[in-house]
Amino acid sequence: MSAGAGPVGGYGPAPFLDTFASTSARTPGPVRSTTGRSVVPRRRSVKRTMEIMSEHEKNDVEQEAPGGAAAEAAEALADGAEPSPEVKEELEAEAELSSELDRLQAELSQLNDRHLRLAAEFTNYRRRAEEEAASSWTRAQADLIRQLLDALDDLQRVGTWEPDTTTVEALVEGVDLVERKFRQALESAGLEVLDPAGEAFDPNTMEAMMKVPTEDPEQDERVAEVYQKGYRFRDHLVRPARVSVYKHE
Repeated sequence: MSAGAGPVGGYGPAPFLDTFASTSARTPGPVRSTTGRSVVPRRRSVKRTMEIMSEHEKNDVEQEAPGGAAAEAAEALADGAEPSPEVKEELEAEAELSSELDRLQAELSQLNDRHLRLAAEFTNYRRRAEEEAASSWTRAQADLIRQLLDALDDLQRVGTWEPDTTTVEALVEGVDLVERKFRQALESAGLEVLDPAGEAFDPNTMEAMMKVPTEDPEQDERVAEVYQKGYRFRDHLVRPARVSVYKHE
C-alpha cells in the first residue's frame, strides 16, 4: 500500500483527528443548571490565566516577606534601586530612636555609678561622724574627771589628818576648799546651781515642799526657804530645787 493510500481495512488516524479537531473547535453549548436555566460557560484565554496566577504568587510572596522599612530598604538595595522617601524617613527615625536609647542608657549608667559613689561617701561620713562624736564625748568626760581629781586629792588629804592635832576650824576650812573645787569643776563642765531664795516660785525648776502663811501680799508665791539646791546641766534639769513657798492669807 502506498503512502498516499487510505488506511488498511478502512481504519486510520485521519478520521479520529478530524473528529477531535471538529469537536474542540465547536463552541460548547448551553449547560442546564439545577434551576433549569441555561448557563453558557465563559472562555478564559491562556494569557489571562497566567496573569492571574502571577498576581496570586506575587501576593503570597509579599505576605510571607518580613515587613518594616528595613526589609523594604534591603529589597530595594538588592534590586539596585534607591529606597523610597517614606522608607528613608522611617529609617532615619529608627536611627534617631536607637541613638537616643543609647544616650539614655549611658546616662543611666553614669547616674547609677554616681549614686553608688555618693552612697559610699555618705556611709563613710556617717561612720566618721559617729566616731568623732564618741571621741568628743570621751574627751569631755576625761576633762571633767581631770578637774575633779584635784578636789579628790584634797579630800583624801583631809582624811589623813590626825584628830588629836586637827582643830575644827582647820577641818571646816579643808572641807570648804574641797567643796569649792568640786563646784568649780562641775560648773566649768556646764552645771548650774539653782538657789532660788526670795525668787518667784517656778514650777519648772522648783518643787514646793510646804506653804508658809504670810500677811504681806508682795511675798505671795515667793520662795520662803530653800531646803535643797537644784542643779541644771545646760538645758537639762538634773534636780529641782526643793523649797517652801509663801502664801498670802
